[in-house]
Amino acid sequence: MLDSLRRSRRLKKGRRSKDLSRTGLADLHVHTSASDGTLTPEETVREAARVGLEAVGITDHDTIAGVEPALDEGCRIGVEVVPGVEINTDYGDKEVHILGYYIDYHSVVLMDYLTRLRQGRYERGKRIVDLLNTLGVKINYQRVLEIADGASVGRPHVARAIVEAGYADSLNTAFAKYLVRGAPAYVPRYRLTPPEAVEIVCKSRGVAVLAHPGKSKHDEIIPTLMKAGLKGLEAYHPDHTPEQSAYYVRLAEKYGLLVTGGSDSHGPSMIKPVPIGSVTVNMDVVKKLRTLARLSVKQDEVEGRQK
Repeated sequence: MLDSLRRSRRLKKGRRSKDLSRTGLADLHVHTSASDGTLTPEETVREAARVGLEAVGITDHDTIAGVEPALDEGCRIGVEVVPGVEINTDYGDKEVHILGYYIDYHSVVLMDYLTRLRQGRYERGKRIVDLLNTLGVKINYQRVLEIADGASVGRPHVARAIVEAGYADSLNTAFAKYLVRGAPAYVPRYRLTPPEAVEIVCKSRGVAVLAHPGKSKHDEIIPTLMKAGLKGLEAYHPDHTPEQSAYYVRLAEKYGLLVTGGSDSHGPSMIKPVPIGSVTVNMDVVKKLRTLARLSVKQDEVEGRQK
């Protein structure tokens, strides 16, 4: 954790070109090729610099493989990288995603859970391909793994294989026809509950935030998540209307939670391309996240001495 905090702040001075002046803005929700994004971690950080961001949150699905290279590139070019993760969970008939910021990405607890989740993704992908084959969609799972290229396997990788093989004309079509919930090749994920994901983040000394709550529409779970350690709500997200963002800002104020936001960008060539930096918050939010992470470390140290 301390390493995460130090490295995210270890910026080389004078590396920003004059046209990339510090904006005081951060995009705290970005995915890389370590999960289902289309830019490598290094490319992602360089794109953040190109659009003038002062900080970028690397929050890949169920993996922290992109954190180290992103931190290194951030140090090299002068962009603050907020190490994070997005953990996918299920609640009723909806997905609920939990963001973890300033996690200790060397945490044994975190790595154990993420290994299980990645294995679940691998097995899910194989089952999806088996179902597709029975439907006459003849794609090979080895090709899906090649498309993933070592990343945590997800449905977007399967969708690309479907398009590549000529069974759909776009990723959108592939998802709608075969891969969304209720479609003939949909397979449920390894199930993890939202409170469990919050607890994983907290045990990894990170700051837990409920991602895009306007998508899941299960606000009733927020008090339960707070008991598990939730510290923030992602009010600003491209899928939120201005009215929803304002609502979640008020809800965060009501509960005493931090307000965060980000683009949820997966890079170009995705189903719905969203540019990095299209949704931002100011750097005060990053500072508050960092403070909460430090408090978590101190609390762990106090509890350790008391044992």
